[in-house]
Amino acid sequence: MKIFSAAQIYEAINRTIKKNQITSNDLLEFAGNQLFNWFHRRMHGAQVPIHIYCGIGNNGGLGLVLGRQLLYHGYNVHLYVVNFSDKRTKGFLVNYDRIKEFKVWPKLLSSGEEFPEMQPEDIIVDAIFGIGLNRETSDWVKELIKYINASRAYTVSLDVPSGLYPDHGPEDREAVIQSNFTLTSQAPKLSFFLPETGIFMQQWEAIDIGLDQEYLQTTDTEVQLIDKFEVLPLYIPREKYAHKGSYGHSLIVGGSYGKIGAVTLACSACLRVGAGLVTAYIPECGYTVLQTSLPEAMVICDDDKKHLTNIEYDITPQAVGIGVGMGTVENTVNALKIFLEKSSLPLVFDADALNILSANTELLKSVPKGSILTPHPKELERLIGEWEDDFEKLAKAKAFAKEYDIVLIIKGAHTVIIYDNYVYINNTGNPGMATAGSGDVLTGMLTGLLSQGYDPIKTSIFGVYLHGKAGDIALSGLGYQALTASDIVYHIGDAYLDLFKQPEKPSEEAEQ
Repeated sequence: MKIFSAAQIYEAINRTIKKNQITSNDLLEFAGNQLFNWFHRRMHGAQVPIHIYCGIGNNGGLGLVLGRQLLYHGYNVHLYVVNFSDKRTKGFLVNYDRIKEFKVWPKLLSSGEEFPEMQPEDIIVDAIFGIGLNRETSDWVKELIKYINASRAYTVSLDVPSGLYPDHGPEDREAVIQSNFTLTSQAPKLSFFLPETGIFMQQWEAIDIGLDQEYLQTTDTEVQLIDKFEVLPLYIPREKYAHKGSYGHSLIVGGSYGKIGAVTLACSACLRVGAGLVTAYIPECGYTVLQTSLPEAMVICDDDKKHLTNIEYDITPQAVGIGVGMGTVENTVNALKIFLEKSSLPLVFDADALNILSANTELLKSVPKGSILTPHPKELERLIGEWEDDFEKLAKAKAFAKEYDIVLIIKGAHTVIIYDNYVYINNTGNPGMATAGSGDVLTGMLTGLLSQGYDPIKTSIFGVYLHGKAGDIALSGLGYQALTASDIVYHIGDAYLDLFKQPEKPSEEAEQ
């Protein structure tokens, strides 16, 4: 799914108006009707008090259209105008006049006035600001937002939670609506998926507001949300007469005394994702552990008992994953330096391999083009430096990935994949996957997909999706706290099967 910038959304609005020879208010009317339908399907006329807080821009106009439709259908509606400026858009003014046809005069809220009384059982509609917000809000509006958040009423935001900017993080976290549900126009916004801004909403849904489909379909976006329909075309089916050599030989390099489990998880995930052959290159201390726990994997041992000191092997792998449990002792650092001088295959870097790169930045020039780096946020900070907010983090990460011609996977709640100025945001996974070994599993999966012939960017998109989906399937019956990395490995096959699972048809009773 495309994630459009604020500028692209405005362009889509302008093209829709021009192409269909309608007014901006006609578009607001259609959008407001779509929002009303959403509420009406869920509330069925229930007389729960609905408090609609409207700004004085087009987002406020949208709130007024929704309020008018709710009033027309007999709902218990309370309307407020958040009077934060003398400037008003035409979309707001037209709909402010129309609401008066119902003999309803929205309460004007200004600085110094007492805020309306609300109960936790009520519903709040936040239509104060939209994506056009470009400056810090005034103190009294901040107090109103804090008051709304403290009410504990169920809050539905229109387009975005008020207080979020389209291109940078908020100056004051208390000046942003804490939305239970966000009904966003046409497509989700980037801020929904970043750690600093995604926390301001629990759920979202994109509402079709009638924007020009030709523009939406033909316009390229820098950001995409990855889900099943984006991933399914990437799948390479297994051939009937293929053999294990057809699906590549993967090599997992890592491990140190006390950390052989990381290699075991990575190798196991590599096999589960479909690699034909898997070999582990580990220090001698891990030989018995790995041969016993994972008989399907082959093992090559370093001469050192506890650490990697010389990464040499006589096999020809199609993909190499390096770093899991490896450690950063001097001999291991030197071994990685020598290895990179000789390596030409795209590699998957994780954990201590990333830490070595960040501590020895001259090695970045030796990283093969098309390699995949998989940092968590702290590892990323060591690679690219600090950032002011998540938007700057993305900008710096894009510059880093472009400079070294690599794929950058930033692990997190919505794992982000960056390549060639494009950003792909994964939509699978859950908080239970924040557990030891989860990253090792991802490294194994990525290495296994590379060995099967997926190119680095398709490997990254497909691998991250499958990893999150396996974690989602594994969660059933466990709960977040009980999920382990081994559970993710065990359900990789189920994640593959889910790609081809058809949605269940609703029963006749449900349809009625």
